[in-house]
Amino acid sequence: MKILHRICLSDAINICLLVLIGLFAIHSFDELLAKFRFTTIADGLNAAFLEMRIAEKNYLLYGDKEALNSISTRIAETVPVLEKERENIEQVTGGSDYKYLVQLLAEYRSDVLALRDGHGADKRVRESGHSLRAFSEHLTAMERDKVAQIIERSKAVLRHSFWAVIFFAFVFTQWNARSIRRSLRQVEQLTRSIAKGEFSLIQEKPAADELGSIVQAISTMSDELNRREEEIVRSKRLASIGVLVAGVAHELNNPLNNISMIAQTFTELHDKLNSGQQLEFMAQIDEETERLRVTIKNLLDFSKPKEKEMEPRCLNEVAQKCIGLVQNMLTIGNIRTKLALAENLPQLCLDEHQIQQVLVNMLINAIQAMPPGGVLSVSTRLLPEQHMAEIEISDTGKGIPPELINHIFDPFFTTKDEGGTGLGLWVSYGIIKNHGGEIHVKSTVNKGTTFTVTLPTDLERCQLCTAS
Repeated sequence: MKILHRICLSDAINICLLVLIGLFAIHSFDELLAKFRFTTIADGLNAAFLEMRIAEKNYLLYGDKEALNSISTRIAETVPVLEKERENIEQVTGGSDYKYLVQLLAEYRSDVLALRDGHGADKRVRESGHSLRAFSEHLTAMERDKVAQIIERSKAVLRHSFWAVIFFAFVFTQWNARSIRRSLRQVEQLTRSIAKGEFSLIQEKPAADELGSIVQAISTMSDELNRREEEIVRSKRLASIGVLVAGVAHELNNPLNNISMIAQTFTELHDKLNSGQQLEFMAQIDEETERLRVTIKNLLDFSKPKEKEMEPRCLNEVAQKCIGLVQNMLTIGNIRTKLALAENLPQLCLDEHQIQQVLVNMLINAIQAMPPGGVLSVSTRLLPEQHMAEIEISDTGKGIPPELINHIFDPFFTTKDEGGTGLGLWVSYGIIKNHGGEIHVKSTVNKGTTFTVTLPTDLERCQLCTAS
């Protein structure tokens, strides 16, 4: 469900609850107003009935004839009031109580008339007057109790309604917040992995809301970035292969020339050679052919695209293989090599092909930075406290100006005058980060540049990667 729909549903439920609370409050107020109107009427009737009883006692105790006339007058005034307020009284007390009240008033009136006419109705007057007064007070007290009950009921309903609104608002808020937090965690996970150069997809199904659409869009973008990065890596590898082929061509040409010369000599001297000499010629051809095979195999291993395979590998062996790939370039460039490979270096968890690409790229950069020749130093060491291994590649070339050194890992940035794509070090940086390592550079103009790569020595991580 969309976030907007959930918010609308939450608002609709809360509005319905508020409407019900409002309707109940209006109904309760109407009841209270009706009770209040009846209480006002009842107070007037009780006052009239009290005056009648006082006049009644004046007559019975003192024989005041005017008291009976006063009772009759009050009764005559009360009857129209009862008729006028009949609807309000019946609404509150019910029709039967109203009729009973009218009946009691009629009986009292009849008894008062009989007493005035001298028919000796003293006892009946007392009884009917008492009944009228008592019933009127009972109605008033009963309705006051009902008013108190309505107030208490209204307080209870409003209190429970208040907590119900708070509860539903909290539940819907948590519902929405949990979905939003889940989507935001997915967005954070994706963006962090993209920032690290790990273009992974979200395995958990995104929520079916607006943030879920954003997560899906970022996931799609991550997949597209991964595809583009692979294309860039392939293009950079092809560029490196072109440079390597130019250098390896000389290395291939020498064995081919030797094979050609041996074959020509063998053809010219075939009739004069004994079997031992013929075998010696064939052995020389086989030796030169093996040189060609090894060179071509190393070049193919470097150029062949592979899936990422994190396996235990010896960093020294990888470094030596890379130096072998550029050995002819070192010879042609009049560059001397200094190796200082640590003997106690453990195997590392790495993708040999990718690390090979990083080292070859750095070696080529170092060779190209020393056109008149120089010294290329390659060293490895163990950093046991950091659980890391380090490989360092240094040259004695022209160096990198301080204002440019902070940008050399940026894509499409190059210090070469021409022919540079500006992608080699950027791709290398991503590969080393994916291996959980670090890559740093130090350089001094006209003195040289040093690249340092550190990689973790934790083989358990390698086993986890292989298992996944």
